[in-house]
Amino acid sequence: MGTLAQMAPAVHIGVATSPQGVGYLACWLAAACAAIAVSVVTLVRRRPLGAAGSAADFALACLLLVLGPLVLAPGERLGTWVAFQPAYALSIIITAGGVRGRTHWVGGLLGVIACYVVYLRGEVGADMIPTAIGNVLTYVVYALVARMFFGYTRRIAHDADASRARAAELARREEKRRAQVMMHNGVALMRLLTEPGTDESRSRLIDQAEAELRRMRSYLRGRAPDGDVPAGGANSDAPVVLAAMIERVCDRFADLNVDALLDLGADLKLPAAQAEALERALESLLLNVRVHARAEAVVVHLDRGTDGSWTLTVRDDGVGFDPASVTAGVGLREVVVGELRRRGLDVEIESAVGEGTTVTISSGPGPAVVGPDRDAVTDAA
Repeated sequence: MGTLAQMAPAVHIGVATSPQGVGYLACWLAAACAAIAVSVVTLVRRRPLGAAGSAADFALACLLLVLGPLVLAPGERLGTWVAFQPAYALSIIITAGGVRGRTHWVGGLLGVIACYVVYLRGEVGADMIPTAIGNVLTYVVYALVARMFFGYTRRIAHDADASRARAAELARREEKRRAQVMMHNGVALMRLLTEPGTDESRSRLIDQAEAELRRMRSYLRGRAPDGDVPAGGANSDAPVVLAAMIERVCDRFADLNVDALLDLGADLKLPAAQAEALERALESLLLNVRVHARAEAVVVHLDRGTDGSWTLTVRDDGVGFDPASVTAGVGLREVVVGELRRRGLDVEIESAVGEGTTVTISSGPGPAVVGPDRDAVTDAA
């Protein structure tokens, strides 16, 4: 379109001076119509011309160069916009840089150069040979630059598409993980509710199921799994008394004969988000004990180090399992290990067949009340 704008001011002079005024005007209109058509088609399709369109474009450029000596006055073929044909051919070469087929592109370029030599026949004296050679090199250089530009743009687009697909896949996996974390304890409770039991045991299960139901509803409404705030919002960092939270969870599993030894960490506090993840993990562990372990006793022990660190140990005397031969389920893998490690807590699981299971959850050294939620840092890493 830029070339067409440069061609327009000289068209009336070209018609007036041409030995074939009608032929000159026909060639000019053919070039103008083709330029407009190619521009419109490219904008509508939002991609470069295909091989067929580019071949037609090259063919028109070559035809106009060959017909140029017939419709141009002597002395007009070099250095004037009356002779629009070479500039129009250059615009075709640049446009053709978007064609994927390399053979087609090279063939079109060589065809234009050959027709340009025909166009100059009998017009170029010795003093104009450098200009003619420079014009041919202009075709070659601009063709290479345009080709490199289109190739680079395509690589950027391909990388962007690949990154978008990767981001979508990671988002899908993360959403799947969140759903597993949110649904696991609730599903385990529903399974227990379907089994026969006393009214007292079912009453405790119903209370826990109501809490899990609130969490599921929060998740389904687009809220973050760590609290009652919208996803992406700021979670409250109000400290939670760790011992009180653990005791509250243990009270829900009174039927397991849980012995909670929490005195050594009575004054420990955690940020709300970290405490929420720890509460869910502890619930999941005790649900596993209730469903799988067939344990007679469970010991929950909280200890505090001199450096401000703390350790929570959950030990049952149930049937245990062989970690080397058993694949961890969603509860241990995601709700316990995955979520707690995302919160900056260490988790170790020790078990043996017939010897029960011990899960040790510990913080790193430092004060119990840590800084802002580490999820963003972990996810970024």
